[in-house]
Amino acid sequence: MNVKELGNIIRYHRKMSGLSRVACAQLAGIGKTAIYDIEHGKETIQLRTLLKLMKLLNIKLELQSPLMKNYYDEKS
Repeated sequence: MNVKELGNIIRYHRKMSGLSRVACAQLAGIGKTAIYDIEHGKETIQLRTLLKLMKLLNIKLELQSPLMKNYYDEKS
């Protein structure tokens, strides 16, 4: 996945939720410009901002790699 595709996914979820950029920004506690930047694939957004928006839109981030099982095994 690249930033453009992530932006498209965010935009789709926002629109399906019936939220304008302004309303979405207010509910997520971020600036409306950040919504625009994310949806248009800007690469320098802050991770905290992206996570707030994803939480609002009920989008889950899941990390996958061949080492994840080892990571969780060592963590427990």
